[in-house]
Amino acid sequence: MLRGIDVSSHQSSSYDTDGLSFVFVKATEGRSYVNPKLAAQTKRGREAGLVVGFYHFLWPGNLTDQAEYFVAKTPEKRGDILAVDWETTGDGSHASNSEKDRFIRKVKQLRPHHKVVLYCNRHFWLNYDSTSYAGDGLWIADYVTAGKPRIQADWRFHQYTDDPLDKNVADFSSESALREWAGG
Repeated sequence: MLRGIDVSSHQSSSYDTDGLSFVFVKATEGRSYVNPKLAAQTKRGREAGLVVGFYHFLWPGNLTDQAEYFVAKTPEKRGDILAVDWETTGDGSHASNSEKDRFIRKVKQLRPHHKVVLYCNRHFWLNYDSTSYAGDGLWIADYVTAGKPRIQADWRFHQYTDDPLDKNVADFSSESALREWAGG
């Protein structure tokens, strides 16, 4: 298993990269928010030689606008991974299953040379998902032993803790296999 983290504006732009193979950086949310540390956190990952991914926190409605906003604000480098973060919003709502599917398809259309994955927690995967559509791979959050999420589906990334920050593993045999899969 490869080790990685995901970061947002809540984390430092000089996060520790020792022992990591990848990082996911929060890029956008809805149609108006851009992570103010996006450039610095991206630079840190690239300088450390990590595979870099970006995620968009999905809100219900305006899926095409959100997808266009996400790709417009996200760096475009071959081998970067794009992800949709599907969970409950700050106001207690969430995008529907069909909205999640449409968003992933739209991002794949806008960035056809990038892998696009779905991030969600175990509860959403088991209780809200009805299509099992995760684009190019599932990134599942389930806070248990690293690499052992409690789901039956195939997954590519597993977020196994948020203490002291979001830590993940990737189901690839090597960093070169991850890079090859990502298209870099």
